[in-house]
Amino acid sequence: MKTKIKGIVVAGFFAVILITSTLTLAFTNSQPNPLEKSTVTGTPADNYSDVERPRYCGTQDAKSNQYVTEYKIPTECTQPLAITVDPQGQVWFAQTNTGKMTRFDPQSKEFTEYENPAWPQMGRSMMWGIDYAYDGNIWYTDDANDSIWKFSTIEKKYEQIEFPSKDESLPQQLMVRANQVIVNDFYGGKISFLDTAGEQKIYKSIPSPLPGSFVSGFDVDSGGNVWYTNWMLRQGGALVKLDYARFSETLETANNSTLEYIDVYTLPPNLGTPVGLTVDESDNVWIADTTSSSFFKFEPTTQTFTKYVTPNPRQDVYGNATGVIKTPVTGPYWTQLVGGKLIFNEQLGNAIAVFDIKNEHLVEYSIPSQNSNWTDCGQLSNCGIAQAFGFKATMDSIWFTEWVENNIGVVDLTKGLPLELGLTGKVTIPRGQTSQIELRLLPNSAVDVTLLSKATSEFNDITVEIPTKKIALDSPTNIPVFIAASESALPGTYKVLVSARTNDVTVSQFVTVTIEP
Repeated sequence: MKTKIKGIVVAGFFAVILITSTLTLAFTNSQPNPLEKSTVTGTPADNYSDVERPRYCGTQDAKSNQYVTEYKIPTECTQPLAITVDPQGQVWFAQTNTGKMTRFDPQSKEFTEYENPAWPQMGRSMMWGIDYAYDGNIWYTDDANDSIWKFSTIEKKYEQIEFPSKDESLPQQLMVRANQVIVNDFYGGKISFLDTAGEQKIYKSIPSPLPGSFVSGFDVDSGGNVWYTNWMLRQGGALVKLDYARFSETLETANNSTLEYIDVYTLPPNLGTPVGLTVDESDNVWIADTTSSSFFKFEPTTQTFTKYVTPNPRQDVYGNATGVIKTPVTGPYWTQLVGGKLIFNEQLGNAIAVFDIKNEHLVEYSIPSQNSNWTDCGQLSNCGIAQAFGFKATMDSIWFTEWVENNIGVVDLTKGLPLELGLTGKVTIPRGQTSQIELRLLPNSAVDVTLLSKATSEFNDITVEIPTKKIALDSPTNIPVFIAASESALPGTYKVLVSARTNDVTVSQFVTVTIEP
């Protein structure tokens, strides 16, 4: 096994990705601190001292709510991450604290863990990317060992393939397309293509057009073009389109000459941390901004970006026991498209979100489990996040992992929502004036809701006021919403989000607001 010693396996990555006032990560490849007590349990929890275990191994039993059901992994402290679903509906996920692939049968509710004989003792690695191939093989990434793994679901055997790297690298997400595996190298700033057809595995890599930048999520459009981002934290970056058909004709390892096969589009300055990326059915590109509450759409035909936002997270998620959090964020992370809907995990919002692209309708499903060691909870109870990093959506469900609670969970998309929202879709407002629209709340049963709003404009150019903040609904109700453009507002088109939140779900609708000079 190729081993690359990293003093901190993902600390550098999380220093970039998880920058908030209350969240840092110290997931190391070293042994537990000898000065801290480590009770031997014979489980993966032995990779942590007693004082560290609540932070990394979980604090609660599995929980459920109206839409989400969680399942506790029988083995303690496995730290599940990348997850996928095979055509038979079996759920597969990688354990970062054991190196094992695990199957969960949704019918029997049974877990089966497959021992990896090549995994080093006390080894740990972040396994971000996973995909199921047509031949029954599961491919996934391994950060600590700079590797790509193949697990045969038929033979139950593992194969490790070294990842090409000269300096620091981090194989992260991957996608299987026929006899090819596409992988992004976060630290190495490149996209790599692994040819799996022959006995000898051959890589071809695309260098970054921005030297020293990161590469995060990627996707392939209907024409076979590969889209990905190159960026530097809060220093800007680029959305890159690779003409893979032209590039692959070279049949050589890529070098700087490959830049002739790419188109580069400058990212908007308010898109600071582009991580998740998905191409929709119209070949528009969707990007999640992980250090904010935003996600963006890029339209190649007009070469324009449109910003969308999520509501602020619940206070019982971020806590704010110290009072220092002035702008809580939800942290949209990875993205996936299913049936015209953009799915993304809100890592800091402790929720799974579903955005209907056509109707601009957003639903956020709250994750029941919470670990108070990851946000500003202080002595608050029922506070925190479960670190839901990995997910896989199907047409009727979304399976996800909880990295610090040792659970997997599923969102049931077949269950009806507690209410529907009716709003005017478009509003035009001259600078310095206010427009009133009606919010129609249509409950499907008696329900208590909290009303929220947010605009995508900068510098408070747009303000939204809803006089009623909380309401008990048992029949259709109209609520006035006032949208104002400041005297100094920049003319343009923006999105305003109006939301109704219950205990388990937040239902939102976007309004397109045009500010006239």
